[in-house]
Amino acid sequence: MLKLFPRFLYIVFFAFTLQACSDNDDVQNQSAGKYGMLDPNTPHYAAMKFFEHIYYDSNLNGAVELSTPRMGRLLQSYHNNRNVQRHVLNLIYDEVEIQPDAGNSVGRAEFAKKAVVSVFFTGHRHDKKHEDIRVVEMVKMDGDWKVSKVRADKYL
Repeated sequence: MLKLFPRFLYIVFFAFTLQACSDNDDVQNQSAGKYGMLDPNTPHYAAMKFFEHIYYDSNLNGAVELSTPRMGRLLQSYHNNRNVQRHVLNLIYDEVEIQPDAGNSVGRAEFAKKAVVSVFFTGHRHDKKHEDIRVVEMVKMDGDWKVSKVRADKYL
């Protein structure tokens, strides 16, 4: 009986290790934002993923999927991420941190058809720190939030 106890502990430890690893992978793939705490059904989440695809991916496919048809055509007309950063967003960074403004969330986004999200950018370009804001107009299409327009903050 005592000889089986160490094997039992080894099997339990191994099972818990596998369970922990598989749960962490799912959370990392679904989270967005600085701390990964945004709910995937909110406009803030869709806006963050949109910009993450533009600044961190090697192509525009993910950003086009999170766009309205009109915005998608605009993005595709610039062919690559760097051109979209330069001409559509007017924000070019060598490295960037992207944060949504969660302070203006009033009401329940699950019932809304439109939303406006402010997104803060902090990054470096040519060894100089640059901070900026973009205002993203979102619409709900077929149950998913899509980016319809990106504009500079009118107060800057």
